[in-house]
Amino acid sequence: MYETLETVLGKNGLLTAFAVVGATMWLSYWLSDRLTRGRIHGSAIAILAGLVLAYVGGVAAGGKNGLADLKLFSGLGLMGGAMLRDFAIVATAFGVSFDELKKCGLSGVLSLLVGVVVSFVLGAAVAYGFGYTDAVSMTTIGAGAVTYIVGPVTGAAIGASSEVIALSIAAGLVKSVLVMIGTPFVAKWIGLDNPRTAMIFGGMMGTTSGVCGGLAATDPKLVPYGAMTSTFYTGLGCLMGPSVLFLATRAMFG
Repeated sequence: MYETLETVLGKNGLLTAFAVVGATMWLSYWLSDRLTRGRIHGSAIAILAGLVLAYVGGVAAGGKNGLADLKLFSGLGLMGGAMLRDFAIVATAFGVSFDELKKCGLSGVLSLLVGVVVSFVLGAAVAYGFGYTDAVSMTTIGAGAVTYIVGPVTGAAIGASSEVIALSIAAGLVKSVLVMIGTPFVAKWIGLDNPRTAMIFGGMMGTTSGVCGGLAATDPKLVPYGAMTSTFYTGLGCLMGPSVLFLATRAMFG
C-alpha cells in the first residue's frame, strides 16, 4: 500500500507539494482562529510547522533537503526551489503601483533605505559577534536579516558557502515570524492604524510575509499598503546586498 502511494505521489510530485502546503496552511489558519483568535496569524504558525517538518524529514532521510529527501514529498524541492521563488517575487512586484508609493511621500522612501540598512547592520553585527568576520559571510547573514529572500540572493552572487546562506535564511525567518507575532501587540503604540503608517511600517520591516501576516491580524484593510512598500524593500535589498552593502562591508573588514 505504502509503495503504491509513494509511486503515485512521487510521479506527481508538484501536485503533491501543493496539496501538502495547502493542507498545512488550512490547519495553521484553523489553529490560529481556534487557539489564538487570530492574534497569532496563520502564516506564522505555517512557517513554524514547515520548519519542524523540514527538520523531521531531514532526520528521517538523513539528507539536507528536509521533506524533499523523502520520495513521497520530492515535489517540495521543486515547489520551494529558486524558479518558483523568483516567479513569486516578480509576480508580487508587478502588482505594485509606484504612484501609490509616491502618495506616502519622502517618509516612505526613507523608510525603505533606513529599514534595509538598519536590518543589515544588526545582522552583520550578530554575524561578527559569532565569529563570521569575513566580508562575504557578514554580508550574506546581514542580508538575511533584511529578508530571507535577500540573504540567499546576495550569498549566491558573492560566493558564500551553503552553511552561511542557510544561516541567512534562518535569520530572515526568525525576523518574519517575530514581525507576524509582534505587530498586533505594538500596533496601537506606534499608530499603526492608517494606510500611511502601514506603508512606512512595511518599508521599515520589509519582510513581506511577516508584514502581511502581522497587518492581517491587526487590520486586514492595511495589508495592501504594507505589502506595497515591503515588496519594494525586498527588491531594494536584492540590489543593495551584493553591491553597495557588500562593497561597504569589504572596505571596513577586508
